Amino acid sequence: MPLLIDGHNLIGRLPDLSLADADDEQALVARLRRYRARTHQAIVVVFDRAAPSGSAPILTGGGVEVLFARAGHTADALILERLRRERQPSSWTVVTADRELAVQARALRAQTLSPEEFSRRLASPPAPRAARRRKATAPDEKPSAPGDVEEWLKLFGAPDSPHKKKGENRKT
Repeated sequence: MPLLIDGHNLIGRLPDLSLADADDEQALVARLRRYRARTHQAIVVVFDRAAPSGSAPILTGGGVEVLFARAGHTADALILERLRRERQPSSWTVVTADRELAVQARALRAQTLSPEEFSRRLASPPAPRAARRRKATAPDEKPSAPGDVEEWLKLFGAPDSPHKKKGENRKT
């Protein structure tokens, strides 16, 4: 499930980050990139102010999209606008402690998660490799992203796989 994060709201609830820090947004984005690398969840983080409004190409990357609300608007409004544009807002989880934002996000059928719960997820260590491998090869699991199909074809092969090189024999 992709995440839509109220950035400054989350920073204000993390024990080792402060809104008073000049690089608080960068520190949060770096942490979110590490989380993204571990979980492969799509992440959009929205901040109230700073930098030019709109996309923040300097901070965006590593699977984390960073947005700043334009002058006179709030991150909450931008988050709700984003959910309204989504075909399936129910596939998103909004991370916020703002009660009104959470109520409105749920009214759009999005899931919500408190910053405290999300910070525990950020801090939790990655699953052991063997457990990740077992999960990836579970018989009832289906690829969840377009890139997963290609990866599965490489791992498990297919008789007419477009990834097989010409003249290459499949080992049995």
